[in-house]
Amino acid sequence: MIIQFLVAMVATAAFSILYSVPRKNILAGAVAGGVGWIIYFTLEKAGADTIVYAFTSAFFLGVISRICAVLFKTPVTLYLLPGIFPIVPGAGIYYTAYYFFMNDMASFTRNGLETAKIALAISFGIIFALSIPHEIFGLLRKLQREEK
Repeated sequence: MIIQFLVAMVATAAFSILYSVPRKNILAGAVAGGVGWIIYFTLEKAGADTIVYAFTSAFFLGVISRICAVLFKTPVTLYLLPGIFPIVPGAGIYYTAYYFFMNDMASFTRNGLETAKIALAISFGIIFALSIPHEIFGLLRKLQREEK
């Protein structure tokens, strides 16, 4: 699990650098991506349904990204976009295209539907996380001011 977490963090940090995220925000984004991957990986290995682990990991990644955005006074996308890469179904997209070009329509359909389910679950997880009222995260800012 620790290796999985560290690899997800490194991958997220690499995408953060690729997208020109400011250096002071890379570590927080990497941790968010690592946590999102661990939730995804743990639920997948526990036998949860595809939709459940994709939705749950994206939801928590969205919440963590919003928390980081409030604490560091930066846009949510600095943490969300690089953090989502470990859970994006890249292999599913690849194999869907591969089976399409190989004219294996049964495998294309099966992989395409599974990939679409994961992508939609990730999308809805992010939507639900971003639809949490801003006032809830505003409490973090109040707590941060009281500490100073």
